Amino acid sequence: MIHYISGGQRSGKTNYALQLAKSLSDKPVYLATSRIWDEGHKARIERHKSERDTSWENIEEEKELSKLSLSNKTVVLDCVTLWLTNFFTDTNYDLAVSLHEAKQEFDAFIKQDMQLIIISNEIGMGIHASTDMGRKFTDLQGWMNQYIAQKADSATFMVSGIPVKIK
Repeated sequence: MIHYISGGQRSGKTNYALQLAKSLSDKPVYLATSRIWDEGHKARIERHKSERDTSWENIEEEKELSKLSLSNKTVVLDCVTLWLTNFFTDTNYDLAVSLHEAKQEFDAFIKQDMQLIIISNEIGMGIHASTDMGRKFTDLQGWMNQYIAQKADSATFMVSGIPVKIK
């Protein structure tokens, strides 16, 4: 089962996903995809870790999600945006290659039998990116969001902390 949760920055996506996971499992998995970009980002990651209690299994994996053995678990994937950033930077900002690699990895990952809760950002609904690279990433995010939403069993859009069921 794939639960897809999207929305804008600070829309309540993660809190909603964590509550959903706890309703499905006593021992959920939090799968973080972020790289540590600087000291401020590292501190933010540590703060987020400390907010989850000991019932959570924490796993960090930047790109190769399919190498993890997560069958029969409830998994919160946080988040697609940071995961895609890793592909985008590793391909020297090649939109087509990044999208292809991310789709392949996603398809391999979801072959496992798990309750998967996916968090992603809707970055194309905000300010138009002022750089070519920013516009390419917005396209990458939008196309991958569509790809994931099509494969999801349910989809929720978060608006100001309120979940709106869209699928």
